Amino acid sequence: MRFGILGPLEVTGAAAPMDGGREPSYAPQAAKLRVVLGTLLIRANEVVSVESLIDELWPDAPPRTATTTLQVYVSHLRKTLQGADPEGGREALVTRRPGYLLRVGSDAVDALAFEDLSRRGHQALQASDFAAAADLQRRALALWRGPLLSDTPHGPVLEGAAVRLAEARTTALDERIRAELHLGLHRELVAELQELVAEHRMHEEFHTHLMVALYRCGRQAEALRVFTTLRQTLVEELGIEPGPASTRLQRRILEGDPALTRAGGRAAGPGAGTAAGTTAATAGTPAGTGRAPGHDGLPAAVAGTGAGAAGWSAAPGALPAADPCFTGRAEELNRLERMVRSAPAGGCVAVTGMPGAGKTALAVEAAHRVADAFPDGRLYLDLRDGAGPGLPSGAASVLERLLPASAGPGAAPADGAPQAPRVLLVLDGVGSETQVRPLLPALRGAVVLLVARRVPAGLPGLRSVLLGPWRPDEAQRLVGLFTGRAGTRPGTLGGTAALDAGPGLGPDTVAEIAELCGRLPLAVRTAAAQLAARPHWTAAVLADRLRDEGGRLDVLRTGDVDVRARLLDAYDACPEPQRRAFRLLSLLPPGRFGARQAAAALGLTEARASAALESLADERLVAVDRDGCHLPELLRLLAVERLALEDPPEVVRAAAERVCRAYAAAAAAEPGRVSDSGARGLVRLARTAYGAGLWALAVRLTDALAGWVPDDGEAVYALALDAARRCADRSAQARMRRSLGELAWQYRRVEQAHELFSGALELAREAGDEEEAARAQVGLAELCLDAGESAAAAALLEPALAALSAPGRTRGRYEASRARALLALAHEGPESARAWFGECLELAGALRDQRLEVYALRSLRALSLPPEGGSGPASRAVEIRPGLWRIHPAGVPT
Repeated sequence: MRFGILGPLEVTGAAAPMDGGREPSYAPQAAKLRVVLGTLLIRANEVVSVESLIDELWPDAPPRTATTTLQVYVSHLRKTLQGADPEGGREALVTRRPGYLLRVGSDAVDALAFEDLSRRGHQALQASDFAAAADLQRRALALWRGPLLSDTPHGPVLEGAAVRLAEARTTALDERIRAELHLGLHRELVAELQELVAEHRMHEEFHTHLMVALYRCGRQAEALRVFTTLRQTLVEELGIEPGPASTRLQRRILEGDPALTRAGGRAAGPGAGTAAGTTAATAGTPAGTGRAPGHDGLPAAVAGTGAGAAGWSAAPGALPAADPCFTGRAEELNRLERMVRSAPAGGCVAVTGMPGAGKTALAVEAAHRVADAFPDGRLYLDLRDGAGPGLPSGAASVLERLLPASAGPGAAPADGAPQAPRVLLVLDGVGSETQVRPLLPALRGAVVLLVARRVPAGLPGLRSVLLGPWRPDEAQRLVGLFTGRAGTRPGTLGGTAALDAGPGLGPDTVAEIAELCGRLPLAVRTAAAQLAARPHWTAAVLADRLRDEGGRLDVLRTGDVDVRARLLDAYDACPEPQRRAFRLLSLLPPGRFGARQAAAALGLTEARASAALESLADERLVAVDRDGCHLPELLRLLAVERLALEDPPEVVRAAAERVCRAYAAAAAAEPGRVSDSGARGLVRLARTAYGAGLWALAVRLTDALAGWVPDDGEAVYALALDAARRCADRSAQARMRRSLGELAWQYRRVEQAHELFSGALELAREAGDEEEAARAQVGLAELCLDAGESAAAAALLEPALAALSAPGRTRGRYEASRARALLALAHEGPESARAWFGECLELAGALRDQRLEVYALRSLRALSLPPEGGSGPASRAVEIRPGLWRIHPAGVPT
């Protein structure tokens, strides 16, 4: 089967061509089926969650039967695929939690083929193989038949993919034209470029390409008119001037720069031939200096290049421009600047950290700030451009040109020692020290600033800055990223942008978005780009989409920036044992964990688990500090995805069981002592246990909450009640019904609460569970108190208090004493209530539950206050539980 999505949807199979030689099309006619198939093809070989597909099908308001309807659509698609490929079509679309996965070959989808050809064309252009670059990009562009899935309605996933691929198409077109300009095809390009600048009126690169093509055709006046038109458009519509590259090119055309008339060709090998822009930059420079005047002391190959050159890309070795949206990192930037300035000649400084943390941006920002300390230049090389270990193709020629040999004529001073230049070399994408060590002897006067995910061990005198997510206080000041006014230029940190941030885009909303992005700079900036690309979205809509863990990484993808892909690069670089450990750690609840919890997930001893964590920390897949370990949020979501994709269900279930047992045992060892974060982890694990059919563990983990109520408490306890039924545990059923009864009472569903408490009492008596029966009686007594039936409440509380006086029933005794204190407060007077609240205080101390202690103290203090109108304490509002109040005389908790 082959699929076409770069235009109307096409599905072709192995059937014989129809009359006329045209292959039959199996593309679905129904729009909804095209939406599902198109979404699966955009995410080919990835699991697409049911929620994402529903959101794509019904962006505004999905019907109640959405899940069932989606299943019907998938069934229809399987029949369609079987028609296209009777042997394997149906099996290509598989169900994989939490959704569906469409398996296709890399050459079976035109979009995948386009991206592969475009990537290879980009690599050829970087290697100065202009003929190959032009051919590859030409073949890539030929795959387009129109806008992405032009016959298919677009939801959020398809809309984002359409934006991304349209931008990729524009980039491929730009690079094809660059390559053809190098090949001397300027005359052939003029008509096409005139059409492109009419269509893309504010795309500066197309305008500069046309200017060069016209200039090379001897049409200087027309070339200058293109610049004038571009400037008028930008000034009138955006209020800005053309960029420095366009302006430099205009100046060179005005000056009649002869270097602009020369086209390049295919380089004969590393270092053979340069872009015309590089040639132009060096033209007219003093012989032997390698520097152009008026460029701040930088080598000509760096300072004189830019979009104004024939290839419109900076020459190899050029330091990227400072990022105008660089935000935060004041502490790390100052520390890095001090390290670089104080580094001796030949010294190394490294910026390391997890993918997407902004390592390159920090290094480039620091390189610009230390310009005065490196009068001979600041250079940049990206080692990821290479096809294998070592330096990328062409790097040797860059170093030879930008760091001229010191042993030539006139290079040695009187004492015979060569004088090396004072240069800062930024090496990005360092994979290991083996890429760097061979360079160091030749860089005697240079300081090397390395950018790497992990610390390149073994380099002498290396100092490093470890970069993690933005700090919480920085996340409060990221509004500027969403308004285009971000930056850490003197006096700002993005905070001033809050003055006109727009409706709903305040610091609190931005901080929530940042937290959902794990405060990872790449992810936050991608989220800001999503919001900018969709004017109909509000910040609240973006935050709501990000709250869905299953689709969060899908949202963080726009243009050619894909957060998932960046994280996958780090994951794929690890050997399988590390990848497996990383996947299994996603079964732990979010937050910090130690070696004991990791050992449960990995099925290892604590010692071996500690070693595995250290290895993952070296790869920046796990964050480690003095308080323990944790999976950074987006890496955790990636691990969840990969676990579902790569590990057999039986392996996942066994690991989940180990984790649930470990956490249940830890909670049982300290009953009643659970923090908010720990309780949220227990809730998540209870859901995991339920989903894996571990019914008894689901009950144990819910029991461990010890009265802590999550936001979705009713759903949590309902799952545990069902789990208790499945394992025929009547006592557990009674506990869960009582907990649901307490929630129903708090929500003022009195009849439902009475039914639940009564059912709990009956189940407890059938199970012979005296303690649970007594606690159900306390619940019924509270309902009676609420209805003003004090005699009935007293009749229920008396046997409950007696039953709960036995050892080991402290929490139940506390609840019974609290209810008895409220009864005394209403009908016996403050002294009797004080005695019962005093007992509550003692019991809370025995439980070591600070929340209950504070409640008891607060209640005792309230008894000492004079009444605010009325004749006694009962005339005031009464706190009947921590944070829950009854307003007299209505008796309605608030």
